[in-house]
Amino acid sequence: MNSQVVTDPFSVVTVTLFKGVTNRDDDPALWQHVLSLQARVREYVRVLGLELVLDEAEGFAYLRQRDDAEEAEAVPRLVPRRQLGFGVSLLLALLRKKLAEFDASSADARLVLRPEDILEMMRLFLPDTTNEARLRTRIDGHIARAVEMGFLRRMRATEELYEVQRILKAFVDAQWLSDYNERLEAYRRHGAGLGEAEEA
Repeated sequence: MNSQVVTDPFSVVTVTLFKGVTNRDDDPALWQHVLSLQARVREYVRVLGLELVLDEAEGFAYLRQRDDAEEAEAVPRLVPRRQLGFGVSLLLALLRKKLAEFDASSADARLVLRPEDILEMMRLFLPDTTNEARLRTRIDGHIARAVEMGFLRRMRATEELYEVQRILKAFVDAQWLSDYNERLEAYRRHGAGLGEAEEA
C-alpha cells in the first residue's frame, strides 16, 4: 500500500521564514498559511529569541531578533546584525525616499527601476570621478548587496530591471524619513570626504 506524505503547512511556513523574507506576491498560497498560522509561529519562535514581523497590508513577513534586554542576555543571537557600508546605506535611503514618492504619486503597486536610474540617484552623493566604468562597478556592487538582503529583486523577465521590495518600509520607517534631508546632507559630506581621501 502506497502512503502519501502530507507536508505540514506549519513546517513549511516556519522553515521558509527562517530562510528569509516571505512575500505575498511570490507565493499566495504560502502567504495564506502565514496569515492563518501566525499566532502559532509567534509562540514557536519566541522561545528562540525571535519575533514574527508581519505586514498584511504591504504583504511581507520575516523573523527578527527580539530586543527585550533580559531575553537578549539569556538567548544567544540567532539572527546576526548586519553592518552596512556607506554605499549600501545610501542606496537604501534613496530607495526608501523613492518608494515614498512613488506611493504618493502613482496607483501602481510596484516600483521598478533600471540600473541607470539607481546610478543617477546615487551619483550626487558619491565622489566625482572621470572613471565611469569604475563608478558603475561600484554601484552594481551596492545593488547586488541590496538584492542579497531582500530590498531589491531582479525582475524575472530581465536582469536589467529591479523591483523595490516593500519590506524596505519596515527597516526605514516614517521617523527616519522625517529627518531625510538632514541625513542626505550627512551623506553628501561623507561622500565629499571619500572623494578627498581618494585624491590624497
